[in-house]
Amino acid sequence: MSALDTARTFWGENLPDWVAALARACDETSQNKVAVKMERSAALVSNVLRNRYSADTSIVEDIVRGHFMRAVVDCPALGEIGKQVCRKWRGKAAQFENVNSLSVSMYRACNRCPIHKGADDDAA
Repeated sequence: MSALDTARTFWGENLPDWVAALARACDETSQNKVAVKMERSAALVSNVLRNRYSADTSIVEDIVRGHFMRAVVDCPALGEIGKQVCRKWRGKAAQFENVNSLSVSMYRACNRCPIHKGADDDAA
């Protein structure tokens, strides 16, 4: 059974487009390779495909949309970037790290950005 068939079985008619994209990516390579690209575990990928992931899926959705669906956001500091890149910078912006000038710039930009502040979660 393909990953897409598995997702269709467990999600039914409510299969989100991003879960279908995740399943197609698994079918093209492997679940483990997809998990590595997402910087997540294969178990997480499996649970999402089987509609058993009980935590908030918004992070996983952003990663899938960025990596496999080529979704982008308009970053005030970097221009057009993938959703997964935006999510990663927003995570780093929670705590200030003076490791290099880009980190400092992104900390400032992310903390002023409406996406980071939750004003436009659909755009993130």
